[in-house]
Amino acid sequence: MAWLTRSPLALLGAAILLLVLAVAALAPALAPYERGQTNVRQQLQGPSWEHPMGTDDNGSDVMTEVVHGARVAVVVGSITVTLRLLLGILLGLLSGYMGGWVDEAIMRLTEVFMSFPGILLAILIIFITQEPSLWTVIFALSITGWAGFARLIRGQVLVEREKDYVQAAKALGFPPWRIMWKHIMPNIWGPVIVQATFGVAGAILGEATLSFLGLGPQNTASWGALLDRGADYFLVTQHIAFFPGLAIMLTVLAINFIGDALRDHLDPRLAGRVEAST
Repeated sequence: MAWLTRSPLALLGAAILLLVLAVAALAPALAPYERGQTNVRQQLQGPSWEHPMGTDDNGSDVMTEVVHGARVAVVVGSITVTLRLLLGILLGLLSGYMGGWVDEAIMRLTEVFMSFPGILLAILIIFITQEPSLWTVIFALSITGWAGFARLIRGQVLVEREKDYVQAAKALGFPPWRIMWKHIMPNIWGPVIVQATFGVAGAILGEATLSFLGLGPQNTASWGALLDRGADYFLVTQHIAFFPGLAIMLTVLAINFIGDALRDHLDPRLAGRVEAST
C-alpha cells in the first residue's frame, strides 16, 4: 500500500471511502432515528442539534436517510462492478484469444451496447421489467457497463497472446482455458483493476441518476431519491438536496482519487509523462 501514501489526494480519498464503508456497515447504529419516522410538526426544518441535517417534507430526519443511503451506494457500486467485470473478463478473454468469428461476434455485440448511452439503456431495461427494485437497478447497470471491460481486456489479450510465454504454453499442449486464465489474465490485471475502480464511481452515479428520475429502488434509502425530493423544495430550503448531493460528490471524488493514484502506480510511464508535462 506504499503507493497510497505517495499521494495526499489518494490518502484523503481512502479516508473518505473508509468513512463511507463504516457508515454503510453501521447504518442502523449510527442513524439518529428510525427510518420512516415522521413528525408533521417538524417539516422542512433546517439543520439543528436535534436534526443535524434538517428534516424533509414529511418531518423525517435527513441524516437518517443519508446514513442508510450509504448502504445502497456501497451495495450497488460493488455488486454492479463485480458483475460487469465477470462478464467483461469472460467475453474479453474469448474475443482476444480465440479470434476469428468468435472475436467478430463478440465485438459486434460490444459495439451495439456501446452505441447507446448507458443511462438510457438502463432506463429502457427498467421500463421493460416494470420493477424498479434494487436488484433490477444492479442488473440494468451491469448490462450497460460490461462492454468497456470486454474491449479493454480484449486489447490486452491481443498483445499478450503473441508473447513467448503464451507460445510456450501452447507448445506444451496446455488447454486454451488454462492459458487464458492462468497465464494471460495475471499479466493484464493492472489496467482492469484501474477501470474497475473508476467503474464503482460510475455505478454509484448511475444508481443516483436512476433514483433521481424515480426509477431507483423503491422504499429504500437512496441518495438520488433524497436529492429528487430536495429538488422539489429547493427554492424553499436547500438542505434536503445539499447533504445527499454532498455525499455523492465526496464518495465519487474519493474513488476517483484512489483510481488516479492506482493508475499512476500500475503505469509508471504514464506518471512520468504527467510529471514531465508539468
